[in-house]
Order: sequence, then structure tokens, then C-alpha cells
Amino acid sequence: MSGQLSPAAARELIGTETGVSQWHTISQEQVNQFADTTGDHQFIHLDEARAAAETPFGGTIAHGYLTLSMLSMLGAEANNVRLQNTRITINYGLDKVRFLNPVRVGSRIRARFVLMSIEEKNPGQWLLKNQATVEIDGQQKPAMIAESLALVITG
Repeated sequence: MSGQLSPAAARELIGTETGVSQWHTISQEQVNQFADTTGDHQFIHLDEARAAAETPFGGTIAHGYLTLSMLSMLGAEANNVRLQNTRITINYGLDKVRFLNPVRVGSRIRARFVLMSIEEKNPGQWLLKNQATVEIDGQQKPAMIAESLALVITG
């Protein structure tokens, strides 16, 4: 999606796909850094040999929360809905998150965004809800589906 829209024009897009990010390869280094940052050092994320031998994944997998944490970057990259006169966009949280398919280290992921709603919370403050679907290259089942909220301050 390109350009900036009025709230009325943005509402016309509810229910439609508004952006798709580029593909990104998930590296073991990223997973290791995320483990160190969060303190989640479970072997399924860090020990390739053990993960291959003891899990159905065939190797190490990314943390679900690593995939989730990438939504801000993926959304910005997808050039999602932009409101006219936006001063700042703030992560407002999530309504629902489901991790449906593990992301193997070395896999490529991208996100698709569908605008679900836009609501004026206060004058010049707009709450946008997007359904974000994180796909894994070559797989039908997505890694994750989340309802992501952003508060857009205009004026």
C-alpha cells in the first residue's frame, strides 16, 4: 500500500489485504541472540543435534515470541495502511495470537496483513487492528496468525 489515507479511505480497506513483507531467513544467530535476551535457552532452539534427535522438528526452531516480535518490522516493511498527518504510531498490543507451525532455523518467513478495523479512540487517535499471518516459504500452514493493534496519533 502506498501513500497516506484519510480514516474514511482506510475504512474502505477493511477486510482486504493491505500489505505483504519481504522474505526473511531466520538464522541460528538470531535465535541464539533471542535466547540470550529472553533467558529462554530450551534445547529445541539452541542444540541442533539434540533437536534433530529428540523432537519432530528435525532441527532447531525459532522461539514463537521471536516470530511475534518481528511483526513491527514486517508491518513497516509491508507498507501497511498509513493515515494522513500521522505523527507517531505506537504498538498497542495484541488481541489474539496463535502459533500454528514451528519455524525451522534456516527457513524464510514473511507476513501478510489484512486490515480488520479502524476506530477513533480520541480525537486524532486511531486504533487500527490488522490480522497478521506469518508464512513459511514452501509450507501451506502458516507459522503464526495474530491480531495486532496499533495506535496512530495524527495532527
